Amino acid sequence: MKLNWQILKPSLKSTQAIRKALKCSHIIASILANRGISSESQALSFMSPMLKNIRSPFYLKDIKIAALRISKAIKNNEKILIFGDYDTDGITGVTILFRFLQYAGADVSYYIPHREREGYGLKPEHIHEVAVPENVSLIITVDCGASDNKAVDAANSRNIHVIITDHHHVPKMPPQATALINPKQNGCNSGLDHLAGAGVAFYLVIYLRKHLRDIGFWNTLPEPNLKQYCDLVALGTVADIVPLHYENRIFTKAGLDHIRDGNGVGIQALMQVSKIKRSELNSEDISFRLAPRLNAAGRMDHAQIAVQLLTTDNKKTAMDIALSLNRMNTQRQDIQKQIIDEIELFLNKNRNMLDRKTLVLYHRKWHEGILGIAAARLTKKYYRPVILISIKDQIGKGSARSIRGVDIYKCLTACASDLESYGGHSLAAGLRIDPEKIKQFIENFENIVKETALPDTFIPEISIDFALNFSGISGSLINELERLGPYGSGNPEPLFMSRHIKVLFSEIVGQNHRRMRVKQVSDTTDQSINAIQFNIDTNLPQPQYFEKIAYSLKWNHRTRRKSIQLVIKATDFD
Repeated sequence: MKLNWQILKPSLKSTQAIRKALKCSHIIASILANRGISSESQALSFMSPMLKNIRSPFYLKDIKIAALRISKAIKNNEKILIFGDYDTDGITGVTILFRFLQYAGADVSYYIPHREREGYGLKPEHIHEVAVPENVSLIITVDCGASDNKAVDAANSRNIHVIITDHHHVPKMPPQATALINPKQNGCNSGLDHLAGAGVAFYLVIYLRKHLRDIGFWNTLPEPNLKQYCDLVALGTVADIVPLHYENRIFTKAGLDHIRDGNGVGIQALMQVSKIKRSELNSEDISFRLAPRLNAAGRMDHAQIAVQLLTTDNKKTAMDIALSLNRMNTQRQDIQKQIIDEIELFLNKNRNMLDRKTLVLYHRKWHEGILGIAAARLTKKYYRPVILISIKDQIGKGSARSIRGVDIYKCLTACASDLESYGGHSLAAGLRIDPEKIKQFIENFENIVKETALPDTFIPEISIDFALNFSGISGSLINELERLGPYGSGNPEPLFMSRHIKVLFSEIVGQNHRRMRVKQVSDTTDQSINAIQFNIDTNLPQPQYFEKIAYSLKWNHRTRRKSIQLVIKATDFD
């Protein structure tokens, strides 16, 4: 696939200000400037992501109303139900609220809907079939609820109060809830619209703890240290791919440190089965090892299994659940491969499909819980919006993934007349559709994307932070780079570019990874460096020379003695 190589050019003024503040190298200053940092104070704040620097929860609209209602429910021993989403963000947010309220002595339980049988969000049947029979008088949603007007109306009709905590788009006519805590809603001036669902739930806990302090609640009970919840916030934040800056970066840094210290029985068990060394844990491990296993519960069985893992203090129970999640994840991978293989076979026979700007496919046998991750893989490979729809019981349920420059939520809004329902954000969404309308929707969606997207939107761009010669690569540079993490959306891992690379040695490891020893032909030091390139096409000949490569720099801890390694992200062959 053709790539648009973009070498970022930060302003000299910004890099000079950063170098002065941090006394760092020109390379590090350039990378920080590329992240939008332009002043000494911003640089110092970025390099010291501390919990004391988070913004106040006071400015979140309705948060005071929510705290008053929750504290009343605790005092009166009312039944509280926490209702959450079935992905990692929802799972961790539910766990944060459940553990805090349980510690405070509340009569609290949680409910997460079954992905396939019940679908996303709070529905009227949850009020009538779950809340009413259990005599629940207060429902708190996590990572959902912002669009669930009918369910809130049903709750109001039964005198059940609903507090919504969410971070998804809020419709023009939001639910008439007791409190709506969503930094994206009109009239909320908190500046926290980058938070994940777990982050919003955590902010409610921060405010609630203070409110309980103000009314003397902690006089008879030790006030909890909220840092112990940051591991959960980190999991939800990184897994939901929200921008990893400001509070999100602070929470993630604190959470990773908390996990590395050996805290969290459930997370430690999951790390063990995921073969993650505690001392080497980073945000990538959350994205590619921990989150997929937590998500596997909702995809293959029921998400409450993941909550059970995160709420248990029993090591044996935790290990049993972690092993079960690991098996589910393996099963998920097998089904995902089967779906993608079917799609690839179809596309090979229908190459004209790839002339379109969008890819919308449907099938009556696809596993609904796997569609999102399969769509994400296809979006990355073909670099266009992808929607996969599974048809069952005369309803189509779809998962959509998009690329930068195509707001999938806005595109679905433009096609709303074709859909039963939809929700999500700019890069990911879910939908329900009448199977009779799928073909019409496919054409309408294609036309909307064509009309709104720019031509170069469909050419993937690779942003290079710094053009580097091999002579500039050193252990001290890698140590400096490690201070810039944790990495993720909004704070990507720095990418370097080098030219004229000769391959001295090459072999395939695993199923489709290439391990190499490379040197730069023009480099005066003549040093050679180990390199790895993941997920290559092994059917293609292995090149002996690259005109240019894009790569990140890491320590390789797998060898007896740690060594420098290039992780190649792109080459001129891509």
